[in-house]
Amino acid sequence: MSLPVSFALGAALLFGASTPLSKMLLRGVDPILLAGLLYLSSGSGLALWWWLRAWFTERSSQEASLKRVDLPWLAGAVLTGGVVGPLLLMLGLARTPASAASLLLNLEGVLTTVLAWFVFKEHFERRLVWGMAAITASSLLLSWSGRPEWSMPWGILAIIGACLAWAIDNNLTRKVAAGDPLQIAAAKGFVAGTVNLAIALATGATIPGIRTVVAAAVVGFLGYGLSLVLFVLALRHLGTARTGAYFSFAPFIGAAISVLALGDSLTPHFLLAAVLMGIGLWLHLIERHEHEHGHEMLEHDHRHIHDAHHQHEHSEESHSHSHIHREVLHSHPHYPDVHHRHDH
Repeated sequence: MSLPVSFALGAALLFGASTPLSKMLLRGVDPILLAGLLYLSSGSGLALWWWLRAWFTERSSQEASLKRVDLPWLAGAVLTGGVVGPLLLMLGLARTPASAASLLLNLEGVLTTVLAWFVFKEHFERRLVWGMAAITASSLLLSWSGRPEWSMPWGILAIIGACLAWAIDNNLTRKVAAGDPLQIAAAKGFVAGTVNLAIALATGATIPGIRTVVAAAVVGFLGYGLSLVLFVLALRHLGTARTGAYFSFAPFIGAAISVLALGDSLTPHFLLAAVLMGIGLWLHLIERHEHEHGHEMLEHDHRHIHDAHHQHEHSEESHSHSHIHREVLHSHPHYPDVHHRHDH
């Protein structure tokens, strides 16, 4: 298993584990307020990490800082993922039964992949299509609770809109994935946390006890903050569609933890979902994409080591700086990363 795939699965593991833990924290806590605490602790913790890294280790230069040209993409990602998505979700949940909402929320992974393939023109193959179909079917089974109850369409449309907003967020984040993932994740956490917290307090929610706040901070930092950092690193190397597919493993992880640690029943739905998830992940893991391709001249900045695409002279093993890629024609296995976004 490659390191970028490990990043994506690590992000799914942390986020998936946060779901059952968040359910435990929901006892007596307003759900919008809890979302605000989770996001805000994510942004705060990552900002503190970024500051401590710069202060004590003097290694911040290993990651490329975000530049002015990145700001429109980051602003779009923060707006759609940190503001529009949570707002539409809250509006939708107020008008839609939980059984239907849980099924609809699986659309995020599907829409992320569809946008990456057909709007942002990421390359895909038949094997990946079948793998994504198996992963999506597994996620739907995990959230299926019998015959879902459907309400008036406005709530349904709002949840679909939230999924679309997060799908756009994922694809826009890929545009800045070469930058420092701590900066990216901290900015998104701050905005999403502030919006959700403001909504909760405006609607009469009260701050819970200190133990709940501390527990939410830990869950938020790991399940939302560190998970997002790993997600951005995976985006950098795998592209949006493949990262989204691996991240769709999160619902299965959450369900597995609920069965093993919280005593939830082991249902036939779960067992079938496990089989489908395994098939989907296997189809993605055995992907090998290799062909002769050309690189146009490119100047950019990102963390790198000296490999087939970085042959300039430096003493550091891992570093970041603005550098130029000369035109080259070669063949090797690759993903749609920051250097391979060519047509097929």
